[in-house]
Amino acid sequence: MDEKRGSGGPDSPGNGDATDRDLSESLDARRKRLDAELLARRKVEQEAGSNREASKGYALAVKLSSEFIAGVVVGVILGYLFDRFLGTSPWGLIVFLLLGFCAGVLNVLRSTGAVAQPGSGGAGKTGTGGEDDGN
Repeated sequence: MDEKRGSGGPDSPGNGDATDRDLSESLDARRKRLDAELLARRKVEQEAGSNREASKGYALAVKLSSEFIAGVVVGVILGYLFDRFLGTSPWGLIVFLLLGFCAGVLNVLRSTGAVAQPGSGGAGKTGTGGEDDGN
């Protein structure tokens, strides 16, 4: 009996090359489609991330500017009232405006973390247990 080569199942050499080639092309097509979809999703995620960062930056700017303006406004109001009741115009306004400006700058520095918060002035950070005080 003769064996029929090239007309058998998937193990036959005649059909194996064509099937492998078709599967390889199909796999390449799927891989390209997946790469395109992943690239599109990454672009969307990057745009969303940049929007979040921009909104965080905007929120921080509003917070810092409001803290600075609040210090100046409080200084002006106190200076005006001081001048109004004591008759020291314009010196109370000038002094309290400068104090309000300094308070506003200090509030901004505290919010950014450049200056320590009040009440945490190093107490508790350096313990005295076991340290030699030189006596």
